[in-house]
Amino acid sequence: MKLLDALSLAQQAPSGAAPFRALLACGFTPLHLQTFLAGHLQLRLPAQRVEIQTGLFGDLAGALAGIARGGCDAAAVVIEWADLDARLGLRSLGGWRPSMLPDIVRAVRERLDHLRASLDATGGRLPIAVAMPTLPLPPIATTAAWHASSFELELRAAVADFSVEVAMLPLVRIVSGQELDRLSAPSKRLDVRSELDAGHPYTLAHAEATAGLLALLLAPSPTKKGLIVDLDGTLWRGIVGDDGPGGVRWDLDGHAQTHGLLQQVVRSLADQGVLVAIASKNERAVVEEALARSDLLVDPAQIFPIEAHWGPKSESVRRILTAWNIGADSVVFIDDSPMELAEVRAAFPDVECLRFSGDPGDVGAAAALLERLRALFGRDTLTAEDTLRVASLRGAADAEREGTLTSPETFLQGLEAVLDVDLHKLPPDPRALELVNKTNQWNLNGRRETEADWRVRLDDADTFVLVASYRDKYGPLGKIAVMRGRRRGRALAIDTWVMSCRAFARRIEHRCVEQLFQRFDADEIVFDYAPTDRNAPLREHLAALLGDAPHPGLRLARSRFLSICPPLYHTASEAQERP
Repeated sequence: MKLLDALSLAQQAPSGAAPFRALLACGFTPLHLQTFLAGHLQLRLPAQRVEIQTGLFGDLAGALAGIARGGCDAAAVVIEWADLDARLGLRSLGGWRPSMLPDIVRAVRERLDHLRASLDATGGRLPIAVAMPTLPLPPIATTAAWHASSFELELRAAVADFSVEVAMLPLVRIVSGQELDRLSAPSKRLDVRSELDAGHPYTLAHAEATAGLLALLLAPSPTKKGLIVDLDGTLWRGIVGDDGPGGVRWDLDGHAQTHGLLQQVVRSLADQGVLVAIASKNERAVVEEALARSDLLVDPAQIFPIEAHWGPKSESVRRILTAWNIGADSVVFIDDSPMELAEVRAAFPDVECLRFSGDPGDVGAAAALLERLRALFGRDTLTAEDTLRVASLRGAADAEREGTLTSPETFLQGLEAVLDVDLHKLPPDPRALELVNKTNQWNLNGRRETEADWRVRLDDADTFVLVASYRDKYGPLGKIAVMRGRRRGRALAIDTWVMSCRAFARRIEHRCVEQLFQRFDADEIVFDYAPTDRNAPLREHLAALLGDAPHPGLRLARSRFLSICPPLYHTASEAQERP
């Protein structure tokens, strides 16, 4: 992004849009860094009007104190060596005598302790992106530039320890030094003239790269949920139908190491809960034999479904999306054939189609693809539900097959279902917010929330959160439903209701409403409903409950619900809310 582009983006914010207020906390003059941060955030938040607040020059600690006082939606904290001790900057003449080095190390550690306490005091009320020192140290050490002195190593160790500690604080995210090195060469970051004249030490290129990464941490893109992978030429080198299941390779000796590296990434993504499926033009039996090889780096048990046939890849993708019951915009498809990628892209424009190059002479492209996958599927935290997805999909398929052999009522009665209903709202459950922000079909109004907003709402004494976990004889689904609301006398006002599509058709939605009436002894529930282009399943359910088309502010009386509620066969837990 060029400086003029950043300025133009800031001017293009829609009039009347809700503001997104970000605090830029740094000890130097923000200048171009502020402009680039505003531009990058505006690019990522086109429906809002980005406003950047800054602190006073040379007062990083004061700016951090401003975070704790509130008034902003996010904060970017940029720490440089001069913020930790003025003698490590170019605008101070505090002295670089060898006898001062131990005192500088001590001062840096003390300042880091103070900054850590300031970040801790924010209490996880808003997302904070932190950039650690990026500029070169001045020529203060007694050794030559190519000789790392104990002084320099102690400073960097102190910063590393600080980074680890603050990264564990709620909503604090650290800019990756490795990624910043890739985008901005360390030798081209410092602008000495700008530092001395204006107090802004960054070159334009470095300010843009730093701002871009800060914006990514403060306004991240939605994480992809599913990965569909081709086999021949992609997951392995060779044609399994010609070379045989034992003839395909993914190792150094077979000049196929990049295929093995792809397998490692796929296995890692599967371990973190990403859905993985195969779309291959092959005979099913041959594919299964190859996938059964003991040296395969991917666990076949984590792959579902496997589409191996001679039909179009787009048909395979269509069936996989149906089996997963997720949107095309949440899926990545990898193939080595440009033609296959084009065919899938034409049928599903929202699927991200990526080409894998297995050419030994083009290993750089394969390595770049692996980095791209990490960017698309990366996430801050993992939950227990992440490891249950494939098992629950297989269980759902088994249940669907059994359901076709018996009546729906007999089938539900024989599920041996248990619904654990939890009203503990503190500490906040990260899975609850994850469901709110990724669920579309069963979503009361389609609203998304930041983690900071979610925590603020939970701090309200009258606010409650119901989180339901489900399991039956086919296995656990984990936490699959969330309802949030406030008590209003003998009525409950529900502003959030989401449920995973994996939980459909098991009357979990009825049990959740029943539990609210029972736990709170309420006479009425008021739903903050709003139609969206994707919440038809919830809309149909509310219509059945009301006997009429749902509308904003709809009310459901306890007597009405009890009169129409079908038999519920789940065993419900008796979890009580913490005081």
